[in-house]
Amino acid sequence: MDIRLAYGKKGLDITLPEEGLTIIEPKFMPGLSDERKAFIDSLNHPLGSPPLKELIKSKDSIAIVFSDITRPMPNRKIIPWLLQELSGVSKDRIILLNATGMHRANTTEELTEMLGEGVVRNYRIINHNAQKKDEMVHLGKTKAGGEIWVNGDYMRADVKILTGFIEPHFFAGFSGGPKSVLPGISGEETVMHNHSANMLNNPKANWSITYGNPVWEEIREVALTTKPAFIINVTLNKEKEISDVFSGNMDLAHRKGVEFARKSAMRPVPHLFDLVIATNSGYPLDLNLYQTVKGMSAASQIVKKGGAIICVSQCSHGIPEHGNYRRILQMGKNPEEILKIVESPGFSMFDQWEAQIQAEIQTKARVYLYSELPEKEVVACHLEPIKNIESTVVRIKKELGNNAKIAVLPEGPMAIPYLSQTS
Repeated sequence: MDIRLAYGKKGLDITLPEEGLTIIEPKFMPGLSDERKAFIDSLNHPLGSPPLKELIKSKDSIAIVFSDITRPMPNRKIIPWLLQELSGVSKDRIILLNATGMHRANTTEELTEMLGEGVVRNYRIINHNAQKKDEMVHLGKTKAGGEIWVNGDYMRADVKILTGFIEPHFFAGFSGGPKSVLPGISGEETVMHNHSANMLNNPKANWSITYGNPVWEEIREVALTTKPAFIINVTLNKEKEISDVFSGNMDLAHRKGVEFARKSAMRPVPHLFDLVIATNSGYPLDLNLYQTVKGMSAASQIVKKGGAIICVSQCSHGIPEHGNYRRILQMGKNPEEILKIVESPGFSMFDQWEAQIQAEIQTKARVYLYSELPEKEVVACHLEPIKNIESTVVRIKKELGNNAKIAVLPEGPMAIPYLSQTS
């Protein structure tokens, strides 16, 4: 069977025997016939809120939060459309805040690619920096005891607008909605509490679970504390076309968007698999190995204990160089040691969550990686580098038995498989 895998910007074609093979893809949702019209209609007929224009006065200061380069959010469309709707407000009263969370700042070239030259030239754009505590505002503590530090430029704005993209998330349930605030524009201390080993060890801190998930519950609590005036979230199909727009009150709009995304993304399967091949949804999500843990996690949902995962992710930006992910992975000789270190009392280092989840997956299954990374880099991260997917499948089938059941997630975590209750 010929299979097209999402890989970088161009994709990757492989051929596998059909016997014992299952392809798991998101349910296709058609793109909107007129994306801009649907966007404007959503702003004028929002959920649980007056239309956006009725919330804004010409003298208001406005903060618009947008997703960074690691997300496939169509900012280049959404942000200019939104700014046109805000044309009654002077440009110098509007700031665009890049929700980098704990990621690196995006370059001017990247921001231009994301937003368009006109937006970058005419508006003030700020890369959020979670480690600059003097640029944060303290808002007390969460019910779970986390200190709430949020970007000061955002908090000083009269009108706060959150934009985002809704898809399943491997420990926050779903992205979009309140995640624009936490981790998007929160301080390091706030993110560290929310992404701590104890929080992630909760069984409900998993794909598709929001209410009842302690990670997501705290994210929502922090976002509500900041009193966002309006959110604009979209869903995308596998062609990266906008399939729907959800705007208005944060809770209502995000909940509606999650319901829509769940129908497309959550895919039941009747049994576990010996081998799962998963991409990381292609560009931009497969820019680095750090983000690739999401693809590993999607695959791990349906792999047998002692089975194997082949992750297909370009990683054109490396491990990456910034952050502590690589450093934490190299603190232990194996995944078990890494878990012991991360879960030890008092351990706290940003990016530990990605290393923790990767290590947990590797205690369940062997993980192979097809990427552009040098082999020695892959080995140093406790993964097994491969140069050819088809030949690796043949080798694994010999090890696991020729009757091995194989699943492929060509779109990676755009489709999250789960074991159906009837199996």
